[in-house]
Order: sequence, then C-alpha cells, then structure tokens
Amino acid sequence: MLVVLFFGSGCAALIYEIVWLQLLQLVIGSTAVSLGVLLGTYMGGMCLGSWLLARVIPARRHPMRVYALLELGIGVIGIVELFVMPFVGQIYTAHVGHGFQNILLRGLVSAVCLLAPTMLMGATLPAIARWVETTPQGVSWLGFFYGGNIAGAVFGCLLAGFYLLQVHDMPTATYVAAAINATVTLIALSLASESPHRAPADEPAQSRTARASGARGVYVTIALSGMSALGAEVVWTRLVSLMLGGTVYTFSIILAVFLVGLGIGSSVGSFLARGTMSRRIALGICQMLLAAAIAWTAHMISDSIPYWPIDLSISRSPWYTFQLDLARCLWAILPATVLWGASFPLALAAVAVRGQDPGRLVGGVYAANTVGAIIGALAFSMVLIPAVGTQWSQRVLIGLSTVAMLVALSPFLWSRVAETSGGETRKFAAGVAVALVGAVGVAAWLAWSLFPIPWGLVAYGRHMATWAGQIMPGIVQEDDVPFEAGPTDVYCTYVGEGMNVSVAVTMSTAGVRSFHGAGKVQASNDPRDMRLQRMLGHISALAHKNPKSVLVVACGAGVTAGTFTLYPSVKRIVICDIEPLVPKFVAPMFAKENYGVVNDPRTQVILDDGRHFVRTTRENFDIITSDPIDPWVKGCAALNTVEYYTWCKEHLNPGGVMSLWIPLYESNSDTAKSMIATFFKVFPNGILWSNDAKGEGYDAVLFGQVGPTRIDVDELQQRLDRDDYQRVKASLEEAGFGGKKWRGGKEVDGPGVAVDLLATYAGQAADLQEWSKHAQINTDSNLRLQYLAGMWLNSYLGTEILAGMLRYYRFPENVFVGSDERVQALKQALEKEGRPRHIEPPLALGVTSNYSSFWTYWPAGTTQPVKVPIKTKGSRGHIS
Repeated sequence: MLVVLFFGSGCAALIYEIVWLQLLQLVIGSTAVSLGVLLGTYMGGMCLGSWLLARVIPARRHPMRVYALLELGIGVIGIVELFVMPFVGQIYTAHVGHGFQNILLRGLVSAVCLLAPTMLMGATLPAIARWVETTPQGVSWLGFFYGGNIAGAVFGCLLAGFYLLQVHDMPTATYVAAAINATVTLIALSLASESPHRAPADEPAQSRTARASGARGVYVTIALSGMSALGAEVVWTRLVSLMLGGTVYTFSIILAVFLVGLGIGSSVGSFLARGTMSRRIALGICQMLLAAAIAWTAHMISDSIPYWPIDLSISRSPWYTFQLDLARCLWAILPATVLWGASFPLALAAVAVRGQDPGRLVGGVYAANTVGAIIGALAFSMVLIPAVGTQWSQRVLIGLSTVAMLVALSPFLWSRVAETSGGETRKFAAGVAVALVGAVGVAAWLAWSLFPIPWGLVAYGRHMATWAGQIMPGIVQEDDVPFEAGPTDVYCTYVGEGMNVSVAVTMSTAGVRSFHGAGKVQASNDPRDMRLQRMLGHISALAHKNPKSVLVVACGAGVTAGTFTLYPSVKRIVICDIEPLVPKFVAPMFAKENYGVVNDPRTQVILDDGRHFVRTTRENFDIITSDPIDPWVKGCAALNTVEYYTWCKEHLNPGGVMSLWIPLYESNSDTAKSMIATFFKVFPNGILWSNDAKGEGYDAVLFGQVGPTRIDVDELQQRLDRDDYQRVKASLEEAGFGGKKWRGGKEVDGPGVAVDLLATYAGQAADLQEWSKHAQINTDSNLRLQYLAGMWLNSYLGTEILAGMLRYYRFPENVFVGSDERVQALKQALEKEGRPRHIEPPLALGVTSNYSSFWTYWPAGTTQPVKVPIKTKGSRGHIS
C-alpha cells in the first residue's frame, strides 16, 4: 500500500515540477542561467528536506502521520503558489538589475517560490523510511518505495504533458495534483489509525546514528552517480530533442524514459540488495557498467539513430511519430538510466546498519545523490557544453562513472587475512587491482572512441535522414565551397554548441547560405526567406514614417535588424538574443545581407531571453520586431502570449509599431488561428501580411500599431523616391519588390515598389474575426500554442491555411489611401494570379494543387466550400 501511496506522491510531484518551472521561467526568463538557478533551487530544496527530516522530527512520531502531513502541506502550498507567483513576479520586475545582482535576485525569487514545497517533497521518503527496519529486506523495501515514486512521476509527466496542459491549463493541472495530495493524505492517515507505531525508545542514541564501515566512500560514489545522471540528462536532452524536434512532447517523452529507467533500475537494485553479494561490490560494478552504457547512448545518438531511414512526411498523425520517438528514446537511453536507478537502493544497502534510524539513512544517501545531481546539472549546462561541446561532455560522463567505480571498489584492493593481537593483517589483492586497471583501460578506450555529433543533426534535426545524400562531411571554410553546377550539395561552414542552443551555418553549391537553430533553417539568403526578413523590417519602418528607436527580439541572420540601418531617422537599434553565438559568430557571416548591423555604431546587443528583457526594460521604442524560432519549439510560446504582446505594446511610443514573424508551414489551421487571434486580441487594428507565391502559403508578418493604421500609398512611394531613401528602395528591390510580375501567364511590368510591398496584404483583424472565432487564445496560464504547434509540426498546410484566411478578404479602405490611380493599382496587385479571393457576386474561386481533382469555391456570404470535379492536364494542373 505504501508503494501505491508513493506512486500518487510522485505523480503529483512531477505535475508540480512541470507547472512551477514553467511559471517561474515566465518570470525570470529561459536562459541557461535562469534554468540553472531554477533547477538548483528545486533540487536543493529536496536535498535539504531529506537531510533535515531525521534531525528535526523525532523518531517517536508516527511515520505515516508525518508523511500524511507532508503531503497535505505540499498540496496546500501548491495551490498557494498559483496566487503568490504573480505577486513575486511583479516585485521581481520592479527591482530587477543586471549582472551578478540580477542572478542573486533570480535565485531569491526561486527560493521564495520553491524552497518550502520542495523541502516537504524531499522529506517524504525519509519520513516513510522509518516504517521499515535497516535490514537487507527493510532497505530493499525503501528501494521499492523509491521505484513506486518514480513510476508515479512517469505517469505524472505524461499526464501533464499530453493531457492536463495540452487540453486545460496550469491552474487545472495544479488542482489535480493537489487533489492527488489530498487523497494520499487521507489514505495515509487511515492507515496510521489502523497501524500503531512502536517508537525505538529502548535503543541507544549512538546506534540510531551509526554508519557502516567505509560509508563515506559510498556517499561519494552515489554523489558521483547523481552528478553523471543529471549531467547526462542535460547533454542527451539537448541532442535527442534535435533528433526528434524540440517540442513539449519530446521533452515529456525524454523525461518519461529517464524516469522509467530509474524506476526499473530501482526495483532491480532492491532485489539485489536482498542477496548475499556485497552491496558495495554490486554498486561498484553498476558504475563500471554505466561507463559502457553511456558510451552506448553516445554512439546511438551520433552514429546510428540520425541515419535511420525515417521520412516524417509519410504520416501526418502525431501519434505515429510519438511511438517512433518513444522507441528511439528507449533504444538509446534506457540502459544507462536502469543502472543509475539501481545505484540508489544499492547505496542504501551498502551503508545500512541494523538499528540505524532509517530516516537518517535515507536522508543522507538521498542528499548526497541530490548534491551530486545539482553540481552535474549546472556544470554540464553552463560550463562544459559551451566550453568543450557534447562530445567531450560525454567523455567526462564516462570519466565520472569510472571514478565512482574506483571509489566504490578501492577498499577491496586490500583483503583481510587474519586477526592478530596487533590488529588485522591485510594483503594487497593483485587480482582486484588488475581488474580495476583493465576496467579503467576499457573506459578510456570507450571515451576516446566517441565521435562528435554530425553537423547535419544540428542543421536539419529530425529531417537529417532525408538530407543525408546532400550533406557533405566535415567543416569547411566558405571560400572552399565548390560552386560547380550539378546536384545541390550542402557544406557546413560553422557549427557551435552554445549555452542555450546549438547552431550551424551552411552553404549550398547553389550559393544559398543558411542559419540553422533548433534543428532547422531559421534564416537564409534564399529569395523567399530574404523577402520575408526584409518585409518584417521595412513594413514596420515605412508604416511608422519617422522611427528613431528599434528593438529586435531574436537576431537570427540579422537581416531584419539590418533593414533599420538604412533609415536616416533611426538612431538606436537594440538586438536581444538568448544565445551569444548568434550575434557573435552567425550574424557576421551574413554581413552582406544584414548590412553589418551588429557592428553598426547605433546597435546594442543584449544577451537575454526576449520576453524577460521586454518585461524588465525601462526603455520605450518606436518599433518592436519579434522573430523567434518556431512556435513548436518548447518555450517559444512564451513569446506569443497575450501578456507578452501587452508588455510590448506598453513599451511602444505613441504611434509605435510591433511586427511579428509567423510560419504557415509546419503548422495547421488551429495553430495559425491561435497565433493570429492572440496577437489581434492585443492589437485589434492589426494587419496580416503574407509572404506567399501564387497562392502557396509559406509564412507571414503580423503587424500592430498603437492607434489605427493609415498608409498613404502616394506618400510612401514619394518617400522611397527620395535621395535619402535610395538604399531602402534598393533593399526592397533586392528582395523582389517592384520588379517584373507574372500575370495572365506572361511577364509584365510591376506596379512599383510601394504598391508591390503593400500587395502582400492578406487581411486585418476585423475581417478575420469569423475565420478565427474558435481560436484558442495563448496566455501565460495555458501556453496553448506550444501544445498545438508541437502536435502538428509535421504538417505542411500553408496553402490551405492561407486560402482559408483569404476567403474573408476585403480591400481595406480604412487602411490604404491615396490617389485613385495608385489605390486602383494596389487593388489590382492584390488580385494576384493564383491567389484566391472572396469576390461578390457570385463566386469566390479557390486554387487547386497540382494533384487535386476538383476546383474549390465559396458562394458569396457563406463559409462552407463547394468542390466541383475537374479534369487536369500537365504537371501544373491547368484547367482543361
């Protein structure tokens, strides 16, 4: 029954962990420093609670009642946290500073919110440990309790990630966790009333605090084991999320696999602890096997799984993908996690002495393991990965396991021969020494055999297998890339593993330079990407008329930020990026396309989470552009919430403009509706500009202004014709605005730069209300977008999404003004070839893809399409 109770306790604890860390990241940011502070505080609280329990609560207290009160306290504090965190966030925002002072403040915020509940969580296992005796059988039960706790954590992790937070929100998840705590409390109190506790009053105090001979070495071993376990979780989570796509579901699957392995290992270790074999020898062998298991995972991640022939476009169902992701995680990660799980009960058994206080025993081992875990998590995330990369980090993991093995088994280098009047006689065990030297040699060979991860994994992530035939090995200088004709091969010119994200820059033989982050292309000098990046900057600056200060959230290749260097009125450009490698190494490689923006004297680079910077800065701007990575990447939904847009709006000067990139590819209709409706909720006069080609949806720009937007087409063209705007005009022309156009199947002169730029208009908030009326609004309390986007990242429905929005198109008389000639030219330009419009009367014709067998249209005033069968001929789907 206690195993069942610990299952519930673990389930609630993981739900709380996910919710609390997510809420606090919204306050103190998502940088590696912030995450390190959060994780250190969370685990530090659990460590402190486990260590203090036996020293604060007398052994005469009924263990079940103590456990019940701890669970009740966790549930009560869990609900209180929902109301406390917003106030703590306000205080933090009002007093936030910079540098070391700011790190201390983040730590203080984390401690205020997390220390009390995590101390109670950490105390639960030592509290219930007093229900068993410190015999091999009793200690093995502690391992089963720990395993039950982990099994509950697995369930809680999946319940939160795949249901509670996907369908509901963080308050609902918290209430469910609190209800579980309440249920566990009632059952524990009921069991306590039926099971009297016999206090160990007759035993001398020294026996209650006794420790096994050589216990210090076991504590060091389990600390090193915890260090390698959390270090590996940091390293492997980064690498595996590249392979699978960094969605919230991927992180839930990885965490669940880690916990499953720990639970299985804990059960196996508990059985071994009951046997006659020396528990310390078993613990040492476990660490030795861990070196091999870590090498196995490293080879699977770098040499095997990325090359599995997987084509994610075969099925759009996310559930097939999740099964595949789970199988790959289990294959790569499970062996090592089982061994880490077995280490804990074996360490308990190795230091257990009959008559010892079980609470003190469990608290000591748990605290040692947790201290090691804290050091491992912080060292690998904030120091080792940025300094030496994941290849050497995994070599360090093997080294830690090897050292843990030596610490555990070193006492057996000397065997006891006989007892004499002068004491024990000991003899050097040459066989043990040879075995240890051999194990160290094997571990060194395993470590040296590790390969760096392929750069293709950093660049293309989950799609690496489909690019394998075009990826050229090694890292080359850009001048060495052969630009011969033929198949489009891709060369890597830079790869870096930063503190927050891994990035790469590639060059194709066709001359396309791309910046990769989160396992996909984030920016490039490809014409379609250049068009979007330039649109994001120029539409904002031209709509404002006289911008002086600009904030660019997310640097990327710097192309959007670079557009603002061309405007004579701009005096200050602030670029905020979470990863230092991007402005330092990536953006300079696109200096031609971004006009050397990072070295412009008007530019200041801020290294911070964009949301955190917007919330804490005291500065206002004329323009804010936000170009973060894709919304399906975990954490990016925080840059698309109502609260974030509201803060941005509050930091705009009168007449200020905010613009935002949104992808229509790797998305579905519900995801697009959520993004657009959330933005328009804060900017009710907002506008959508589409970067499409002949009706094929790709991506778009969301635009909002403080006050109504009115654009004089004639004035805009006159400004572009001025001498001081010639670089602006040339920049737009380079992106394809103002040149020749295809109309009626032939090439004709374009309508001019201004009209051509404004012809990307796709709709405004008022017209799109009907289309988005069932949209799920993304807020801080639900972060709905990351769950929607993460579910459908393998969908390519951009054309269908765009067509659905354009059904509600009306020419915006309230936005575009000017001479009849130019306004009419804009109307004609908006009726692009292949771009469906809602025309009255009588029909609104839609487009058909190359493989469709019907023509879609919408009768005027309706929202349901009608499909008419058609005949097609040729590869371009001409109507016959």
